Amino acid sequence: MTAEKQYDWYVVRCFSGHEKKVKEYLEREMELQGLEDKINEVLIPTETVVEIRSGKKRTREKNFFPGYLLLHTIYDEEVNNLVQGAPSTLGFLKSGKNDKKPNPLRKHEVKRILGRVKDSEEMMEQGGKIEIPYNEGDLVKVIDGPFKDFDGTVQEVNTDKLKLRVLVSIFGRKTPVEVDVNQVEPAT
Repeated sequence: MTAEKQYDWYVVRCFSGHEKKVKEYLEREMELQGLEDKINEVLIPTETVVEIRSGKKRTREKNFFPGYLLLHTIYDEEVNNLVQGAPSTLGFLKSGKNDKKPNPLRKHEVKRILGRVKDSEEMMEQGGKIEIPYNEGDLVKVIDGPFKDFDGTVQEVNTDKLKLRVLVSIFGRKTPVEVDVNQVEPAT
C-alpha cells in the first residue's frame, strides 16, 4: 500500500434551500455504506445573526454560500457516486467543463471559510451579531417617538448602538434625527 491518503475539502453543489436535507442524506448514507473512513465532515458554512424585525429580536442561521456545502473527504469513485446519487444535489463543483475530477479547495480558501464559521460561533457566545435591515439611502417611516409619522431617508447606520440617523423634513428643512432601529419601518 502506498502513502496514506489525506482528507481535502471539496465543494458540493445542491439546490438552494436544500443544504440541510442534502447534509442529512449524506451523513445517513455515509454510515449505511460504511464510508466514515473516507468522509470526515459534511459542513454547511453558516453564521448566526440576530435580526430586528418589527421591534423584535430574532436569531437565525444565515448561509454564506446558498446552494453549496463542503465535504471533507478522501475523494474516490465511491464518494463521487454517493454525492451524485443524493437527492437535490448537482454534484461536485469542478473548475472546467472537461474536468473528470473536482479540484479540492486551496488551503487559504478553507482557512478563510472555516475562520468565518468559527468567528460566528464566538460572536454568538458573546451575544450575537446584529443584522440591521436598513442601509444608507433607504426610505423609512418613523413609527414611534417624538418624530412619529415622519418619513425620512437613512443617513447613517450605527450597528453597535442599534441606532439610525434619519433625515426628516421639519418645517421644510432636512434635519438629522437619531432613532432606535425598532422605531422605524420601511416607507411604503
